[in-house]
Amino acid sequence: MDEPDVFDGPPRVTNADMPEPPHPVNWNLLTAHELEQEWLALNRWVDWLRRTYGLTVAVVPPFWHHHPEMVWELSALHLHWLGAYDPEQNASAPLGWHRDFADARERLRYWVTACGTRGDRDRPTRQAAWPGEDPAPTIQDFTFTDRDTEFVEFVIAQVRKRQEAEDEFYANLADDEGP
Repeated sequence: MDEPDVFDGPPRVTNADMPEPPHPVNWNLLTAHELEQEWLALNRWVDWLRRTYGLTVAVVPPFWHHHPEMVWELSALHLHWLGAYDPEQNASAPLGWHRDFADARERLRYWVTACGTRGDRDRPTRQAAWPGEDPAPTIQDFTFTDRDTEFVEFVIAQVRKRQEAEDEFYANLADDEGP
C-alpha cells in the first residue's frame, strides 16, 4: 500500500518563479524577437482597449501602428495599465490609470487630427522640413481593406528590417575582431 502524501507546506517560491514586473519599452532598442512580441502584445491590448471603452477612430484609428507618436503613447498607456492592475498594486491605482487615460485620449485625438489618419485610409504623419533640410515628401493617402492582414504584414516587415540591422551589426563585430 502506498504511503499517503505528506503535506510539507506550500511550495517554495523563488524570484525565478515570479513573473517579471512591467518595464518601459524602448521601441528603438528591441531585438527583432522582442519587437515582434511587443507589437503583438500591444496590438492585442489596443484592440481590447478600443472595444472595452468604445473608442472611436478619432482616438485610436485602425492604423495607429504606422504613427510613432501613437505607438509610444499607447505603449506607455499599456504599461501603466499593467502596473495599475497588478495584484500587488494598491486599490486606488486603477483610478490613477483612468485619470491618466483621460489625458492620453486628448493627446491621441490631437495626433489623429494632426496626421490625418482615418478609419479606412492612412497617410504618414506630416513632417516639417527645417532650414537646410530637403523638403518633406508629398503626403499620399493609402487605402486598406483588411486591417488585420495589413498589421501582420507591417509587423513582418518591421521585424525583418530589425533582424537585418542586427545581422549587419553582428557581422561588423566579427569583421572588427579579425583573425
